[in-house]
Parts: sequence; C-alpha cells; structure tokens
Amino acid sequence: MARNSHPYVAIEGVIGVGKTTLARLLEARLKATVLLEVFEENPFLADFYGDRQRYAFQTQIFFLLSRYHQQNKAVPEALRQGALVSDYTFAKDELFAWLNLKDDELAMYGRVHAALSEKIPKPDLIVFLRADHDVVMRRIALRDRPYERDMDPQYIRRLAAAYEAWLSNLPDIDVLTLDVSELDFLAHPADLDQAANQIEGALSAQGSRPRPPAASKDLLGQGRLAGYQQFHQVLDESKGFDPDLFFNYILLGEEVGEVARVLVNMWREMRVLAERGRTHEEARQDALDRYRSDLRGELADLLAYTLKLANYAGIDLEQAYQEKMRANIVREWPTERTTVVD
Repeated sequence: MARNSHPYVAIEGVIGVGKTTLARLLEARLKATVLLEVFEENPFLADFYGDRQRYAFQTQIFFLLSRYHQQNKAVPEALRQGALVSDYTFAKDELFAWLNLKDDELAMYGRVHAALSEKIPKPDLIVFLRADHDVVMRRIALRDRPYERDMDPQYIRRLAAAYEAWLSNLPDIDVLTLDVSELDFLAHPADLDQAANQIEGALSAQGSRPRPPAASKDLLGQGRLAGYQQFHQVLDESKGFDPDLFFNYILLGEEVGEVARVLVNMWREMRVLAERGRTHEEARQDALDRYRSDLRGELADLLAYTLKLANYAGIDLEQAYQEKMRANIVREWPTERTTVVD
C-alpha cells in the first residue's frame, strides 16, 4: 500500500463506543485535520432503527453516497495540508451492508461500493475501539439520541462480532486495537495520553518498517482466508442463511454461470474489436477494461459461496489451500495446461 503524504488515522468501532470523542481530542495532539461522519443528515436513519429490514437499502445507499461525496474531496485536501484523523472509514460502509442487506440489494450495493472505493485514499492506521457490550449499551443510553432509544442489543452484538472478523485480517492497513471499557478520554487526561501514545507509536513504527518483497514463497503462509471465513460465519449466522451443503452448491454453480456470462460477453467484445482492426492484445485489453468491474463483482460472489461451503462443511479453507498449493509447487503439469494455443 502506498503511504499517504501525511499520516491518516481512522477510528472505528461500534455505535456509541467513543469514536467521535477520541477523534476530536486527537486534533490538537496530532496537529491534524478532523473529519467527522455526517450521519444525522440521513433521512432514513430513524426509520431504519425502527424497521431495519424495510429501510436498510435506502439507509445504506444514502450513507454510501454521502460518505463518498465527503471523503472524495475532503480526504485528499486534508492530506495535502497535514495529518488527518477521521471517526470512520469509507470501507466500513460495506460491513454494515453485509449485515443489513440481502440478495439483489446486497449485490447492487456491492457493485456501487466497489466502483467508488477505488477512488478513496485508505487510512495508514485504523484505531479500533473495543468495549464490553454493557458499556456500549450504557453509553448509547447516556447520549440519548431519539432514534437510538430502542436500539436492539443483539444488533450491537452482531455488529461488534462483524467488526472483530473484518479487522482481524484487514489487508494493507495496520489496525491498533484499544480496549476502552474503562477509559474516559474527557474526564481523565491520562487516558487520552495513553491512547495517543499508542497511536503515535504505531505511526512511528510504520515509518521505520522495511517494505516487504513483492513476491515470495513465504507469502503462502500469510493468507487471510481464515479471517474471511470467520466473517462469513458471523454474517451467515446473523442473517439465518440456510447451511445446507447441496443448496449452497447450487448457488455456487449459479455464480460460476455469472462469471461465464461476463467472460462470454468479454470474448464477444474482443471479436468485434478485432474485426474493426484492433490487434489481438489491444482487443483483449479494451474488452477486459470494459468488463473488469463486472468480473470483479462476480468473482467476489464466487469466493463468498466457496467460503460458505467450507464453513458449512467444517473445512479450514486456508489450511486446505496451503496444503494443496505446496503439493502443486512440485507437481508436473501437462503441456496443455502450460502452453497458450492460438
């Protein structure tokens, strides 16, 4: 991951854990610009907390576009001037979508999120604030926002579990976890000093850390499939998805078909471009550029159902993959698998 021109710290955690409070207090300590999430402007939020299933899609799309509009401009501008502290990440929006959306709505959301997220700079460090469930619920009650008064405690539990799974194997971004169950940044300056010192230490360590090699056999042992499997386990249990293996195999087959559909369309585009005078390589690249976003989404769906099948069968997919690939390293492949025939 390319480092930003200045340190960019994003603070994450469940509702009510104290993200905004810490972000504001770090402004002077880190001499940083502060970017705060504008969530109260979402006209669907109160209805969502009352009926999550009915208003989930409207709420998520509004948040997605609002956060994109804010970060697309504010983040690059702030980083040109100095350090930046935000009380949310753009990437976490997808986490909430996975918890709240289903089927076609989730697929549509995913495509929009994937297209927009490529344009948003990633944080150098995510500070994950973790707190005991009772502490979080008490803090939510104390701030007494009208639309949070009937907050479902189980939703907060599922959200906390999803955060843990998401951040435990987040690619390309360092995560610093702080347990804030017994910390009060406003009442006790020493608590703020403790947190700020850890954040500054994590940022300093990044500056002195050597860059990893571009490729290595050792990378085979640094996979993140276990984290993805854990995420899907939390997600599927929270949504009550059917764990039947054969049923999910059928769904996996449907996703293979979707990948095939995109590839067929890409192949047809290549043929048309070639007939118009493009070289084989030019036609291939132009067709791939046109369909890359579609292929990206379908491959992600394919991976998701592969992870589901592994979970429902009790298979550690990361371990299985590593064992298989180590065997493949010394395997002799037939010529038709290694030679491209025009």
